[in-house]
This record gives sequence, structure tokens and C-alpha cells, in this order.
Amino acid sequence: MLKHQAEYNASLEKKDLGSDVDDSFETDSAHEGLEFPTVEELATLRRVQDAIPWNTYAIAFVELAERFSYYGSSIVFVNYIQQPMPPGSTTGSSSDPNGQAGALGKGQQAANGLNTFYSFWAYFVPLFGAYIADTYWGRYKTICVSVAIALLGHVFMIISAIPGIIGGNASFGVFILSMIVTGLGAGMFKANISPLIAEQYRRTKLFIKVLPSGERVIVDPTMTVSRIYMYFYLFINIGALIGQVGMVYAEKYVGYWLAYTLPTIVFLLCIPVLMWGKTRYRRSAPTGSVLAACLRLWRYAAKGRWSLNPVTTMRNMRADDFWESVKPSKHTVETRPAWMTFDDVWVDEVRRGVKACAVFLWYPLYWLAYNQLTSNLTSQAATMSTHGVPNDVLNNLDPFALIIFIPICDLFIYPALARAGIKFTALKKIAWGFGTASFAMIWACVIQYYLYKTNPCGHQAATCVDADGNPLVSPINVWAQTGSYVLIAFSEIFASITGLEYAFTKAPRNMRSVVMSIFLFQSAFASAIGEAFNPLATDPLLVWNYAVATILAGVGCVVFWIAVRKLDKQEDALNNLPEARFDEKL
Repeated sequence: MLKHQAEYNASLEKKDLGSDVDDSFETDSAHEGLEFPTVEELATLRRVQDAIPWNTYAIAFVELAERFSYYGSSIVFVNYIQQPMPPGSTTGSSSDPNGQAGALGKGQQAANGLNTFYSFWAYFVPLFGAYIADTYWGRYKTICVSVAIALLGHVFMIISAIPGIIGGNASFGVFILSMIVTGLGAGMFKANISPLIAEQYRRTKLFIKVLPSGERVIVDPTMTVSRIYMYFYLFINIGALIGQVGMVYAEKYVGYWLAYTLPTIVFLLCIPVLMWGKTRYRRSAPTGSVLAACLRLWRYAAKGRWSLNPVTTMRNMRADDFWESVKPSKHTVETRPAWMTFDDVWVDEVRRGVKACAVFLWYPLYWLAYNQLTSNLTSQAATMSTHGVPNDVLNNLDPFALIIFIPICDLFIYPALARAGIKFTALKKIAWGFGTASFAMIWACVIQYYLYKTNPCGHQAATCVDADGNPLVSPINVWAQTGSYVLIAFSEIFASITGLEYAFTKAPRNMRSVVMSIFLFQSAFASAIGEAFNPLATDPLLVWNYAVATILAGVGCVVFWIAVRKLDKQEDALNNLPEARFDEKL
């Protein structure tokens, strides 16, 4: 071991690793024969996207099937938990077109709380799934295992809704178990499917392309990754839309057993597609304890920078030389730690990844607003005039709007901004996403205010019933919620899709699942915070519930941009690092 380490250290002393990586990079098969832009061309030429590899669509289909199962089943959770079993029903369905499907009758706070828990759990597990993938199994194997786990959870979900079991204590217990198992599989899947699809595109360096018109343009791999994630998100929402629309009608007119069985059947389609892609996908091998090396590196860089004064500590941690001082080239053979088995570029990648994770810390302010879509807005719809439309079908305006507006943004809006010389960078998109989410919550807040004014029971709208127990609702048409859902959809294009892109492009290449999981974990963190706001998720406080979400997302938009505007100027430099070298075996 020591001899091996000494030979490695000696080789580092003889080479300029940065230039060595650059030379090898330009002879890589993915970049062979390409012309790279000059400094002047970088500043003057228009940037365009590259073509998307075809095998990304196979991976996108796997995600479509998984999201069909995830959203198709979870869309009916609120009614399943909150609403009681309709009179005379054995499946939870309602024979009355204006009736309300239900099963457990636990109330709105329980429905919001359990729905929030499910979201938290499904987005907490990616931390575990990412570590397993990057360190031991690789992304492909981890995805296959996660599919098997999630399928088991769906089976439990079906059992909880079988006539004769549904509605009782056993039904409730099995349902909770199904949420835990399904969330485990979904979380492990989510952490790894997003990096896997973008890895199918191999080019990472800006290069020159001459269009048929004769115009010289720069093909930007980051823009290409952005396009991949745009259409990846499109597939997600096709699956979500079909699953949600179908299952709310299955819930209302047939029963919950069907609403949980159909998503399970569609999820089974993942298996043959994954088997087909085993020899066709570009897969990254696990690289051992990379996370441990990253933590050692940060601890080594922070050595001697701590102070009893927190301001001084923060200044020291953000100093320009924080990462420079721990690059291997800054150390001699004698002073270099045995675990430093990487080059200077990998340190730059870690620095970039840490900056990305700092950006993600703002996301809970966004997800707090977004999470209203799957819980309280569904409950709000139940207090409006639905005219026979299931109250949880309105959720589908969000994926429907995304299916329409994603291609419009990709084919028209973003290219028009580029032609106009406007650099709509990732961080600018994220800030706009926060702002748009705030406007969506303003819309919901206004709707709730007028619901309280027009409901026969005033501020007790959710529990308003007549003498026979039939719900009394506001005369406001349920489609008045449309504005909230469309604005949330735009916020997802700006914030959620761009977050996936930012996590992939800024992560060290051997830590992509880990950084992606940190991005996804912010949704879990927002769900945990949402539990603290759960007391607002009931009458007569729902106006305040939406007002708080409005303020947090709006303030987050402004403060976020102030915090990242300097980082935004480094976008090109961060995106165009050469290939790093990391040897975990030393």
C-alpha cells in the first residue's frame, strides 16, 4: 500500500495534472474531430443544443411508468384518508355523481399529515439510494432493486383496499406499511434515474458547429442536458397525467382496489425495458467511498479556519484559497495525505458540487408552496362546486400545463431569448421559479378567502353538511383553481427541471447520484417543515396557510437571487472543467 502510494505521489510530482487531463479530454472519442471555440467566439457566437441520444427515451419511458404508478396511486391518498366510506359502499367509491369517494374518514389534518410524511419519506430515501449506487452497486443495479421494492409496496397498497378490509383498522395499518415500502423503492429509484438519463449524452465541452445556413454557432452541452431534462420531465408528466386522471375516476366510480391495481400493472412495464437496456445504456461503475474522500477533503480544507467568532469562521470558509490550498499539486510527496488519490480537477469538481448544494438549500421555500398542490388544494376543491368532476382531478391541470408549455419553452421561448442575446442561466430560471410559485399561492389564497365568504357554513367549509350528512359547498366553480395549477406548472419548468440540470452538471462525475439526492432531499426537508405548518391546514386558518406559503416563496425569490448573483457569473467556468482523475483503490 505504502509503495503504491509513493509511486502515485511521485507521478503527481512529475505531471501537471490539469493539462494532462485537458489533452486526454480532447482526444476522447466523444470529442474527437471537434472544433473548440476561441475566447472571442465564446463571447460573440450564439449557443445551441445538441441532438439527444435515442437511448435516453427508453430511460424516460421507465420514468414515465414509475411516475404513473407513484402519482396515480398517491393522487387518491387525500380522499382515501380524509373522507369516510360513502353510505352503502364496500370499495370506497360513490354511486352519486356529486358524492365524495373515501375510505378511512380520518379528517383533513390526518390526510395532509400522512401525505406530507409520504412525500418526506420518498425524498429522504434518495440519500441512501445515492450512497449505495455511487459506492457499491452502480446506478443501474440500484434502479432494478428499487423497482422490486416499490412493486412490493404497491401490492400492500392493493391489499389495504380490498373489499372486506378497506375502511377498518387493518386497512389503515396495511396502508401505512405500503406507504413506507413504496416510498423506499421510489426514493432509491428517483436518486439514480435522473443522473442515468443525462449520462447517455457524452459530450461535456463547448464546440463549434456550422449550420446549413452557414452560421457558426456554439453547441453547449449544458443546454443539451437542460433539453434532456425538459423532455425527461415531459415524460414524467405524461405518466402523472394519465395516471392521475384515470385513478381519480377509478376511485370515484369503481373503488380504491382498482385505483391501486392499475398503477401496479403499468409499473411492471419497467422490468422488460430495463432488461432491454442492460447492454445498451451507458452506465457508470461504482467508485467506492468517494463520499468519504469528499468529507476528508472538506475537513482538511477547514483545518485551522475555525474561530469562536462565527462571522470570522464563515469568512474563512468562503475564502478564495479554501479549496486551492488542498489541491494535490500544492503538496509535496511528504505532506500529501495517503487518501489524496485524486488530481486538482477533482478538487475543483468538489468545490463546484458544494456550491450547487448551497444553492439547493433554498429549495424548501419553493417546495413548501408546491406541496400545497398535492394536499390542501385537493381539499380546497372538495369545498367548491365540482358539477360531477372528482375533486382530485384538478391536480391534473399541472401536468397537462407542463405537457403543453415544456415544448413551447424548449422550441420557442428559450431559443428566442438566446437569439436576443439574453442569457437565461440556470440560477435566473430558479429565481423565476420561486417568484412564479409565490404568485400561484396568491391565487390560492384569494380563492380560499372567497370560499369562506360564500360557503353556507362560513369559515367551517370543509365540514359543512346538511341534515342528511351531504356536503354543502360554495357556489364558486372548482375550475377557478386553474390559475394556481398553471402558475405552479411554470414554476416547475423554471425551478424543478433546472434543479435536476444543475445537480447533474455541477456534481463531481463520480458523485452525481449523491448530489442529485441532496437536491431531492430538499423536498423531504420542506415536507418536514410543512408538518410544522400542519395546524394551519384546517378551517378557519387556510387563508393564513396559503399566505405563509406566498410570503416564503416570494421572499425566497428575492433573497435567493441576491445570494447567488455572483455565482451566476461563473456559470461557464463551472460547466467547462476538464475530466478529473480519481483512484479510489490507492
